[in-house]
Amino acid sequence: MKIDLSGRVALVTGGGRGIGRAIALELAASGAHVFINYVGNQATAEQTVAAIAGAEGRATAVQADVSIAEDVDRLFKQVLAIGGRLDILVNNAGITRDTLLLRMKDEDFDSVLNTNLRGVFLCTRAALRPMTKQRSGRIINISSVVGLTGNAGQANYAAAKAGIIGFTKATAREMAGRSITVNAVAPGFIETEMTAALNEATRATVLDSIPLGRFGSAAEVAAMACFLASDAAAYITGQVFAVDGGMVM
Repeated sequence: MKIDLSGRVALVTGGGRGIGRAIALELAASGAHVFINYVGNQATAEQTVAAIAGAEGRATAVQADVSIAEDVDRLFKQVLAIGGRLDILVNNAGITRDTLLLRMKDEDFDSVLNTNLRGVFLCTRAALRPMTKQRSGRIINISSVVGLTGNAGQANYAAAKAGIIGFTKATAREMAGRSITVNAVAPGFIETEMTAALNEATRATVLDSIPLGRFGSAAEVAAMACFLASDAAAYITGQVFAVDGGMVM
């Protein structure tokens, strides 16, 4: 199915690498002008912009820490000033601070919740202002299968990702009357820098839990996000789509 997002403006938080980068590339390939948000790694964001430009797409890198309200306000002012509108928001920015709960420091919990959940709240609230005026919009929140199943050593991350799911459903109910859809994508184990750090024993254990017997690709997550951003998904809202090889079926 050919997805046409020509004339649409999209913002992908944490869009410089990994799943965020793949989503940005897919949205741009479908015709959207994509804003690539990054917090500290300008080089990777600019590389993503260059990759999109090299494929004759449109992209702009914008720095902001999504956990800070003032940064988010500045981010959306820049997007609207340059893009003129906002049609698609992909809340992808996230961090990990993994450790067992008994060893978890307050800052380990707070930093993950602030970026992974508060950031979704701040960016969604900011996006709803222009989308409400337009009476249209697509919001795609990147959760995780960990938010559905939990995972030892990731109480903070699981709490944030589970929170995203509840937030998605509540926001979808609030905004349905304005033709704004809100959905979540819950990736399983995807080949990224994070999973590349797993040792062979851990990889083998994880693969045993995946019915399809392999890790997913960032492009496969991006395809789902791009579909949800399209007109083809206009009647879908408040849903959670696990892209996980059957891991949590």
